[in-house]
Amino acid sequence: MLNDHLRLMNIFAESGEIIGRKKLQKMVYIAKKMNFPFQEKFEFHFYGPYSEELTLRVEELCNFGFIDEVKEEKNGYVHYKYRVTDSGQEFLESYQMDLPNLKECLVKMNVKNARFLELVSTILYFDTLLRSEVEEKIQVLKSEQSYTKEEIEEAYTYIEELKRMVFVD
Repeated sequence: MLNDHLRLMNIFAESGEIIGRKKLQKMVYIAKKMNFPFQEKFEFHFYGPYSEELTLRVEELCNFGFIDEVKEEKNGYVHYKYRVTDSGQEFLESYQMDLPNLKECLVKMNVKNARFLELVSTILYFDTLLRSEVEEKIQVLKSEQSYTKEEIEEAYTYIEELKRMVFVD
């Protein structure tokens, strides 16, 4: 098993259940931006940062029987639920992978909705720009989401909270 797959399995194991492919993509991207050692390459797509590699790894883990993906239709929308299977948990326990503070970070992200994590990940994607430029990009690229100034401020505050949580001595 490759280390990248093990790291990804840790995401599921530490999060419990993750509901939504978009949410999963954003959680992994944000964790990567918080300097957790995720290697997947991300590009900016319609819903923010997206990784084809991540999609393929999740599919592989499902095929191995280590991750359970349940498709659920609700109100005309399809949702996917992910969790580690018993055999995946057994396999994960046979390898030691030290990712300090990952669980706290994931728990904090998993309680947020995908829309909010999309905003956070978009801000992080453009983190080399000035804040005013990032806000302008959000208004242009994410116009369909109609993010308010208050939501953008909340996202910046949230990012700082994650950084404090992750970069504790």
